[in-house]
This record gives sequence, C-alpha cells and structure tokens, in this order.
Amino acid sequence: MNDVRAKRIADFIGPLRVEPDSKVRLAKDFDPAFKAGVTKKRDGRELLRVGVELLAEYQRRLAAEKTHGVLLCLQALDAGGKDGTIRHVMSGVNPQGVKVSSFKVPSATELDHDYLWRYACQLPARGEIGIFNRSHYEEVLVVRVHPENLGRQRLPASSVGKNVWTRRFREINDWERYLTDNGFVVVKLFLNLSWEEQRARFLKRIDVPERNWKFSAADIRERRFWKDYQHAFAEMLSATSKPWAPWYVIPADRKWFARLCAGAVLAHTLLELDPQYPRVSDEARDELSKARTELEAEQGPPAPAGGSRRA
Repeated sequence: MNDVRAKRIADFIGPLRVEPDSKVRLAKDFDPAFKAGVTKKRDGRELLRVGVELLAEYQRRLAAEKTHGVLLCLQALDAGGKDGTIRHVMSGVNPQGVKVSSFKVPSATELDHDYLWRYACQLPARGEIGIFNRSHYEEVLVVRVHPENLGRQRLPASSVGKNVWTRRFREINDWERYLTDNGFVVVKLFLNLSWEEQRARFLKRIDVPERNWKFSAADIRERRFWKDYQHAFAEMLSATSKPWAPWYVIPADRKWFARLCAGAVLAHTLLELDPQYPRVSDEARDELSKARTELEAEQGPPAPAGGSRRA
C-alpha cells in the first residue's frame, strides 16, 4: 500500500519538479493556473486532508527516529500564499516537532556575519521539520533586484563584482549539499503566482477591511520590479535545483491547489526518508515486561513513606 501511495504522489508532483541543470523559462515552462487534472476545489480539499493525515503519521516517525531533519524553504512574491500554505499543510502535525522561521530585513548583528549565518542559526534539529518562510534565497532574489543591499553587507571589494550571483549560487549549492550529507533533507518550493492574480489579491487586501492589515505600500513598489524578479527567479531555479535539493514550482493562482501540491511534495519527502520507530533492545524489553507485571499487580496507591498524616 505504501509503495502505491508513494508512486501516486511522485507522479502527481513530477511535473512541478525543476530538473537539475535545466534552463528554466518561467512563463513557458510553468503555468501558475495548472491544476493537474484536479478540477474541483472540494476534491482538492479532501486530498489535502488525506495528505495532512499522512504527514502527521510520518512526522511522528521522524521525531521518534531522530536521525534526519527536514528543511522546507518557501519562496514567493508578495501575496503568493506562503503563510496560508504553512497554516493548512501543517495543520495536523505536532507543533513541538515543527519550527517556523521568517526572515525580514537583516539586523545589525546579522549584517556583522556572513550572509548565510542567520539562516544557519535557525536550522531544524534531527527529528524536526523546519520551515523557512522566505529563506537564504532572498540573498539572490531581493538583494539581486535591489543591489544596493550588497553595500549594507559590508563585503570586501573582491567579493562584489559581476560574478557575485554565480558565486552565491555555488555557495548555496555547497551549503545545501553539506546539510543533506549530514542527514538534513532540503525541500524547496517556489509559489508561482501570475501578474493578474497578484493584482486581484492586492485589491482584495485593500477593499476588505479585515484584510487591510496585510497590505503594505511596499508591495506596490516591489510589483514595479515584476520582470526583474521573474528573471531572478528563473536564474535561481536553473542554477540551484540539484539532485540533492531540487526545486518544485507550485502553481499558486489557486490557493487550495497550491496547498495540495505543497503537502504532496512534503509527504513525498517523508515517504522517501521512510523514518522508523526505534526498536528497543532485549534488555529494554525485559524492563518493559517487568513494568507490565508490576502495574498489573497493583492493588491501589501506596501508603505515604512516613506513615499516615492528619490534615
């Protein structure tokens, strides 16, 4: 049954995977409105529910085995649906086993270190699922679209030149390879939103009072750099989708389908890891047997150690 389930999930997410060393052309290769044959939102919600149950089961195994950790990186433009994806996909798992980290503008302390330092500080432990809501890829996206940010990082002159992005792609690939070699699986999702859908979501945030808090004037300023971001995302996907840490481009125009895809990718990752509950030793089994015998023989709570006392 597990083999059948794993194959179905693998087939479902196959079209979303960025093949290593491929040249990505976002507009041509990945449709933000793609639905993979799932035509009804109701069906998508049911599939997500089943996926969440599967995630809960395998998260328990991951935490018990405590050999591997999983790092889930979420990247998207504004209004791409990162927060909602985390909320829905992780709704059934034990929060003690999940760590969510969001990365805003770097602090003075963070700028005093190398650009990967603040991300390394938030990595999951063995047995945990760590989620980066925005990730180290901001360093080749926002920083690339707004290169003035490089100046704030106080890099030596030799580190800032026309090859800076190529070098950062290499450094990120090496870092992720290091993590996977040490038992930490890196899963990377790009929520691919269309120009038209982002506009519709921004308008909804403006028009619906309960959503006003989610809107920022900075969102409109960043929208003016749409083509620059599309170019930066395409180059990032092309350069950093590797066999040990592939990218998945998630069609994000329909939130329900994006959540289904994200859940399927994470479930696929855990199924491939196939964590197992630890098997106890013969000595430990003897202790369990003795404990069972003692519990079954109990007649009631024991008397206080110092004899009975009056209140």
